[in-house]
This record gives sequence, structure tokens and C-alpha cells, in this order.
Amino acid sequence: MEYVILNNKLKMPMEGFGVFQVPDPIQCEQAVLNAIEAGYRPIDTAAAYMNEKAVGAAIKKCGVSREELFITTKLWIQDASYEKAQKALDTSLKKLGLEYLDLYLIHQPMGDYIGAYRAMENAYKEGKLRAIGVCNFYPARLTDLCETVEVIPAVNQVELHPFFQQEDALAVMQEYGVCPEAWGPFAEGNHGIFTHPVLTKIGEKYGKTAAQIALRWNIQRGVVVIPKSVHKDRIEENMDIWDFSLSDEDMGEIGKLDLGHSEIVDHDDPKFVQMLHGLKVHE
Repeated sequence: MEYVILNNKLKMPMEGFGVFQVPDPIQCEQAVLNAIEAGYRPIDTAAAYMNEKAVGAAIKKCGVSREELFITTKLWIQDASYEKAQKALDTSLKKLGLEYLDLYLIHQPMGDYIGAYRAMENAYKEGKLRAIGVCNFYPARLTDLCETVEVIPAVNQVELHPFFQQEDALAVMQEYGVCPEAWGPFAEGNHGIFTHPVLTKIGEKYGKTAAQIALRWNIQRGVVVIPKSVHKDRIEENMDIWDFSLSDEDMGEIGKLDLGHSEIVDHDDPKFVQMLHGLKVHE
């Protein structure tokens, strides 16, 4: 495993396990247990995933000390204000059965996220949060936040994969010392990523799958990855990326796959924004 040192000196493993779209509590709990057994230490959930309790159950059962784990969850839009964020954090901690989080992220740059971030800064200073950050903050939005707040975000979790590489966004994150973290490192299965000819051909050189090549490519760009799977063999396969390095030529070939835009979500689409605001994670 390789690590990144966040801007507050916190050490974070560069590969974690995500549980997006795993709402079934039994399946989610078992997937997290399988991931921890396979060597994952960061576990990434969110209030909006509706599975914090299942993640908490797995943490309790896993047999790995709390100090070894790196637990992330996220604040949803309906709680994006100073007062609501305080309550939402306590709710997430209760569901997870934890006294502190390693990383707490604003899930979307919507609502009163500045007010919410102020509450997160206070919780960070109190020790409830070891690091704070954001998700889906594109360059202008991230710049505005960094120029406004006291504690620079440690992490910005955004869509990053071979077909949407976001080099400009990575440059802005580097300027402010914000660590990039990839959601959807497999492009949510789009573009035939698991059998893509370029990734498959490169994989043959190293005895690796196209999926492993996609993960390794992001790692070598300094991007933390959080692949998700509910299949034990895939969970283990996704962790097996630490015994090789891609050549500059390989990195260049993958670089040519960039489409320059997302084909998964469009945060500039008013209908998408309305849909996110309409999604309630609790009454």
C-alpha cells in the first residue's frame, strides 16, 4: 500500500473501499468485512448512501482496531447549513457507532455549504473530525471555497477515470494542497472499461486486468481511489495493484482516452441539481 500525507499531516492510504449503491444492509456489511479482510483500511460511505449503520456494524465486527481504519462519510445537501451540519455529523457518528471520523466531506457544492463547512471546521478543531473536505467541487467552486474558509479542504472527491481525467482540476487542487480522490474510478462500468482494448493490452504486459490498470493509472497521478464491489474476488483483485508500476509510455497511452467531459453526471444541469435537492436522506 502507498500513502498520501494530507495537508494537515494526516496519513491516508491511497486505496479505500466505497459502498455507493449498496443499500442492502446485509450485503453492505459483508462487503465491508470482505474488504477489511482483504487489506482495505479506508471505508467510504455517506449519509445519502443509506448504509452508515451497516458500515458501522462491519467496523464493530471486523476485528481490526479503530486506529487502523480510515472512515469517511459525507454531509448531504438537506443538511447544508451551520446548525443542520452539526446535527447531521452527530447522526452519522451515531449510525456508524464511532466517536470520531477520519474524514468528513460535503457531498455536493449546493445549499449553504459555506455555513456547513464552518460547522465542520469547529468539529475538526474539537477532535470529532481528523480531516475535512469536499466532493464534486469543480475548479472555480473549489477556488472560491479555499479563498473563503479558514481550514483548506484536505480532500476533494470528484469523478476521475481514464475517460474523464480532469487535469485542470488536478492542477487547482495541487495549487491549494488539496488531495484528489476518485469516485467512479471505473467510470461506473461505462465505455467497456473492464475489457477496453487499450487497458487490456497494457494489462497483458503486467499480468493485470484492465480494471487494475485503471486504478494504478490514477494512483500514479497522485489520486486516491475508492473502488466498489460486492464480489469478494473483485474486492481482492482491486487491492492487488501494489506490485507493479506503469511506464511513462503506458501512462501516455491511457492519457489519450480522455473525453474531456463526464458522461455520468452534469453538475451544471439544472434538472440534475433539482433532483439532488429533492433527495432526502431523512425526514
